[in-house]
Amino acid sequence: MASEEIFGTDGIRGQATQGWLTPQGAALVGRAAGLVLGGKGAQALLAHDGRESGRWLEAALAEGLSQAGVSSRSAGLLPTPGLAWLVRKENAALGIMVSASHNPSQDNGIKIFGRDGDKLSDEEQGRIEDLLRTENPVTNSAQDNKLLVPEPELEGSYERYLIEELGAGLNLEQTMIVLDCANGAGSKVGPRVLNRVGAKVIPLAHKPDGKNINQGCGSTHPETLMKTVQAEGALLGIALDGDGDRCMLVDEHGTLVDGDGILTILGRHGAKQGSLPRNKLAATVMSNRALHIALEEVGVSVTETTVGDRAVVEAMRREGLALGGEQSGHVVLGERTAFIGDGLATALAVLEVLSQTGESLSSLASAYQRLPQVLLNVTVESKPDLSQNPRIMEKVTEAEAALGNHGRVLLRYSGTEPLARVMVEGPDAELIQRLAQNVADCLIHEIGPGK
Repeated sequence: MASEEIFGTDGIRGQATQGWLTPQGAALVGRAAGLVLGGKGAQALLAHDGRESGRWLEAALAEGLSQAGVSSRSAGLLPTPGLAWLVRKENAALGIMVSASHNPSQDNGIKIFGRDGDKLSDEEQGRIEDLLRTENPVTNSAQDNKLLVPEPELEGSYERYLIEELGAGLNLEQTMIVLDCANGAGSKVGPRVLNRVGAKVIPLAHKPDGKNINQGCGSTHPETLMKTVQAEGALLGIALDGDGDRCMLVDEHGTLVDGDGILTILGRHGAKQGSLPRNKLAATVMSNRALHIALEEVGVSVTETTVGDRAVVEAMRREGLALGGEQSGHVVLGERTAFIGDGLATALAVLEVLSQTGESLSSLASAYQRLPQVLLNVTVESKPDLSQNPRIMEKVTEAEAALGNHGRVLLRYSGTEPLARVMVEGPDAELIQRLAQNVADCLIHEIGPGK
């Protein structure tokens, strides 16, 4: 194929039945991953989310792995963090998750983990890409690989880990919790885990049919969850994303608590308990400044990283931190979860804080008073260096001058989609909307479709 990068910021992603996400393409990916990470006699673990293309892509990957001498076991419908944890526990050579996370059902993706359950290094990813560059997958090739039979004991092992290690001592005494599974990877294990730690669970979007993943539900569409929490008088609501590595919360009043709010709760509680190493956590440049303000009140500082959970984990390991995450709800609990971001683990950690303090979620989250923030997406045909475009930089400079010291402008490309993202933050909602639109309009003119 062409020399462009095959892996994005979170694996290979695109429309199922296209490119590397055809049966033949996935088999080639499986073979390359097996050659680089496994070898003859090695073992791989596979899992998928709730998309209809998940099982046949899993089967194609297993076929490719077998060509590299690697045997495959399937954990079936399981969250991405569950698969990463199982790779470590089972001492597998690698793990491959078939998921496009919060994307719509027609998309899918391939996420590869090394023996330790971590995402691949740049060197490992590059070696796999080098093997794939000599190949040319056929679009819409036949789906004739034998489907894998899921092993229930793998799913059960992950479930016990959540209950016994992360939910240990947590007795919710039939407290009502609403759980939105996004019709995704957490649809089976999520309700069971919360039931086992004592909650009375009202499950939403927990019946994946292959096409309904993330459809008006989950962490990107929490509106139904917010209404249900209020109507049922629940303690709180939990929203997972399609592959279960993100978590958004809804307080007892139906108000959304995003990843920054969750980091505020866990960071402030950790500081008060003396359990937050160096009184510091890691967060990306996309986090709202309100997070910094709320943490500074209790002496906690923030190490800023580039976008993506991989950058967060790298910073946490480098600085010896136990907490980090993203505004999107991807929270990492350090060594406690082997630096694996896990939506259910995040929810259990917050429930633990509620149990220890006796406070409500709204009370704990009140320290985080979000500054208005606008995020606009602009479709682009290519991704040239934005800093080298004088017209775009002029608009950014104008916006920064209008905000002064009371806001900021962040311009970046999506790592998984043909998009440029414009984020403007400040105290005046109308002003930041206008400034963001000015920058977006310039982007459209300079590098939008047809340019």
